[in-house]
Amino acid sequence: MKLKNFIGGKWIEAETHQRVPIINPANGEVLGEVPLSTNHEVDLAVSAAKKAQKQWALVPAPKRAEYLYEIGFKLKEKKEYLAQILTKEMGKVIEEARGEVQEGIDMAFYMAGEGRRLFGETTPSELADKFAMSVRSPIGVVGLITPWNFPIAIATWKSFPALVAGNTFVWKPSVETPLMAYELGKIFEEVGLPEGVANIVFGAGTEVGTALIEHPEVKVISFTGSNATGSKVAELGGRHLKKVSLEMGGKNAVIVMDDADLNLATEAIIWSAFGTAGQRCTACSRVIVHKDVKGKLEERLVEAISHLTIGDGLDPTVKVGPVINQSALEKIDHYVQIGKQEGAKLLAGGNILSTPPFENGYYFEPTVFTDVKNEMTIAQEEIFGPVVSIIEVNSLEEAIEVNNSVKFGLSSSIFSQDVNKIFKAQRDLDTGIVYINAGTTGAEIHLPFGGTKGTGNGHRDSGQAALDVYTEWKSVYVDYSGKLQRAQIDN
Repeated sequence: MKLKNFIGGKWIEAETHQRVPIINPANGEVLGEVPLSTNHEVDLAVSAAKKAQKQWALVPAPKRAEYLYEIGFKLKEKKEYLAQILTKEMGKVIEEARGEVQEGIDMAFYMAGEGRRLFGETTPSELADKFAMSVRSPIGVVGLITPWNFPIAIATWKSFPALVAGNTFVWKPSVETPLMAYELGKIFEEVGLPEGVANIVFGAGTEVGTALIEHPEVKVISFTGSNATGSKVAELGGRHLKKVSLEMGGKNAVIVMDDADLNLATEAIIWSAFGTAGQRCTACSRVIVHKDVKGKLEERLVEAISHLTIGDGLDPTVKVGPVINQSALEKIDHYVQIGKQEGAKLLAGGNILSTPPFENGYYFEPTVFTDVKNEMTIAQEEIFGPVVSIIEVNSLEEAIEVNNSVKFGLSSSIFSQDVNKIFKAQRDLDTGIVYINAGTTGAEIHLPFGGTKGTGNGHRDSGQAALDVYTEWKSVYVDYSGKLQRAQIDN
């Protein structure tokens, strides 16, 4: 399969004909080829989006929402088909792939509901015979840049609120996982979304991403990816005075207090740390545990890891799939070697799997370090793989301090049966998401998703808060007094 760009409602070949293979990370199978487009295709897509946007904005929001309902039904109809493709191109196990497609379904229906809301507000005026209100207005053409680890969920977080708010978009998916973008483009076609409202341009971030950010007709950039790349997006977008929404990395921790349900905590840590092979921005990368239960928790974790099956995610018995590519494998191994050099004790895993049946894929053992000091590299930097560091603490206050000591602030979790500890933790943990007696993953689409510090720049994906990225506030004053009234002067 040789993918084409989706521009102005048509599938169009990239001008350069440069392509890269789409690789199944579980076994090295070539699934197709994706074009490396240029700024020429970006110009075409932005032009199509701009042309379509004026008419799209005039479509009543409830009517725009009807397209999202239809998209949601199509996603639901194709859920298993899409999940199979997702697992093949990204590697996550099939139950997780089904969950990701379900997230897209949920987002379609949720944002379709916003078509009958998009609430502004009315307020009393300070002057007689005067009416005051605020309304949301679409911004124009939106640029979306999405990562490989959630190739359909994150795309729906961004595109669906943009659409219901009256914007059009140009989307640059990751070239690692372009098949889900192709399938979503086909769904846009099937539901009859007007030409130019949704556009997809495949290519490298340095070429297509940069062209999208710099394009004068693109008014908003929504980016999810690494902290290093996000910083460059912010810098470039700021230079062009664009609204930029960033969702970047995490160094998320599960806090386990001395009164915790250790079996529940173990189950949550295993799922949060090794689901998606640790390739989630919300993955558990640290376990901050009270000294009185550290040994017991470690025993449970080692035992649980010994039962994890590793392999091709299409096998329903497999719990841990491959990482995305060779570069990711080498990066994870690099951090494991650093952990050893810095004096952390390896409790489990720590190795690349390269012997049969793993020789053609990119597999890394679920890995746990203990006796990790908070200043160690593996306790501070995002690894983005199945590696967990156990850090011992003496109190809740110390646990919160350790949790907040990293440069990221996406997700955190605490296990405790003490309501006083729980309420202190949810107040003092400096993260955008806090879980109580649950792991660090599993955000639901109707609440804001995003974080503090190096995780983002104050915007949020998901929930009603996502609409703030894709709308401008307009204040409207209606004076029916028949005379000039001067606010602040005549009252």
